[in-house]
Amino acid sequence: QMQLVESGGGLIQAGGSLGLSCEASGRSFGSYGMGWFRRAPGKEREFVAAVSWEDRSTNYADPVKGRFTISVKGDTVYLQMSDLKPEDTAVYYCTAQKWGSANSDPDRWTYWGQGTQVTVSS
Repeated sequence: QMQLVESGGGLIQAGGSLGLSCEASGRSFGSYGMGWFRRAPGKEREFVAAVSWEDRSTNYADPVKGRFTISVKGDTVYLQMSDLKPEDTAVYYCTAQKWGSANSDPDRWTYWGQGTQVTVSS
């Protein structure tokens, strides 16, 4: 069983930058795809970014391309966010999947963290 714990959320002004971290325990990330999703108030959970287990290739949702960067180091996955916009306000969730690709379908992911709140003020 893998446990995921996110950190790094907070309140930030539009245009600013913020980094999120997700640490795993119980398993090593070595054979896992890793991803980030988010859920804004009143909206469905949506894909943000992911990295595949096999070659660490990445995939980004269109709204965050060029602004967000996902990376993995050891048993921690990071999401570096820049040029933040009010529409980026959401709870951000880290996720993992054994042998996972950089998939945007939330149903393809097994392990989820509790989430960390990111609020971007205008």
